[in-house]
Amino acid sequence: MERYLIESPHSVEDCDRAIDELHAAGYLHNFEWGCKDSDHAAYAIVEAVSHEHARQIVPWFLRDKARIIKLVKFEVADPEHDQYREKKQ
Repeated sequence: MERYLIESPHSVEDCDRAIDELHAAGYLHNFEWGCKDSDHAAYAIVEAVSHEHARQIVPWFLRDKARIIKLVKFEVADPEHDQYREKKQ
């Protein structure tokens, strides 16, 4: 399994619905919320087999706006990191 960051923006009106849907699906404990700081989004780091599997965690009415980002760790001397640095240049 891979680790993914989920960022799921939503409107003020959709806050309660998003919480209810994630609770019903059993994923509420994975999410943290920016709503009390005027950042209406839910954030989670989850383990999933693919981007699409991670996206399925997001309530259906928010999926098209969600960002799913695969997370990796790099060590300072990790040669794999060099290939990503070279792509950015």
